[in-house]
Amino acid sequence: METTDLLKKVRKIEIKTRGLSRNIFAGEYHSAFKGRGMAFSEVREYQFGDDIRNIDWNVTARYGHPYIKVFEEERELTVMLMIDVSGSREFGSFEKLKKNVITELSAVLSFSAIQNNDKIGVLFFSDKIEKFIPPKKGKSHILRIIRELIDFHPESNGTDITEAVRYMTNAIKKRCTAFIISDFMDDNKDLEMALSIANNKHDMVALNIYDKRETELPSIGMIKLKDAEKGNYVWVDSSSRKTRKLYADWWIKHMGRLDVMFKKSGVDYVSINTNEDYVKSLMTLFKKRALK
Repeated sequence: METTDLLKKVRKIEIKTRGLSRNIFAGEYHSAFKGRGMAFSEVREYQFGDDIRNIDWNVTARYGHPYIKVFEEERELTVMLMIDVSGSREFGSFEKLKKNVITELSAVLSFSAIQNNDKIGVLFFSDKIEKFIPPKKGKSHILRIIRELIDFHPESNGTDITEAVRYMTNAIKKRCTAFIISDFMDDNKDLEMALSIANNKHDMVALNIYDKRETELPSIGMIKLKDAEKGNYVWVDSSSRKTRKLYADWWIKHMGRLDVMFKKSGVDYVSINTNEDYVKSLMTLFKKRALK
């Protein structure tokens, strides 16, 4: 992509997503992702209503009247975006490809992170680790991430989410919040275990991106379909009611399997249709987490 065109796209996405993160998500993001715990701040004199469990007995004995320890939340987070760049992200039947929605979602989360003074990093993956951008702060870092999201060209078209989860688990030493942004078109049976292990160390969140056309086959006769990841072609008689039912049943089973996997591994998730407003889906996820 030409540099001028790339910069225009970066600017367009920046304007849209920075506004969303500032005006809509700011409070919800802060509530949903609370930081690493409570850290000691200071000692002050006891006031009526203070929790007596926080009395500092050493200072109290020294001054002859009660003092308490004051704690505050360790707000700063490390956020990792784990972004699926496999071939299936190129699919889209309405206004946006799945990869366009992934780009916007990633940008919104990035701006939400820096507005809360959090570090953010990115892991691009296919069936291998394509690129790792270490967590940092700052607007210039976010703009670099958006440029990569728009113009990144993976070496492979396949998908191996399990390998990406294992890599992230080992690469990030301190606890972080990690968003896996993918269509989860991956049948690796080890993924549930990898997610469970990762979620014990980190705070894992899954954003499942899909297109409405992936949920059912249209009845339009013989159609030639291409596997976006393997490159294979197959002819399908979409006018066959049996064929359409088989596909619809497979989709329901696929979504059901994901739901069971995420619940068993303790991972919060939301499914986002490319044809719908992702703002509502993110708000639902954030509010659900804030109630925990």
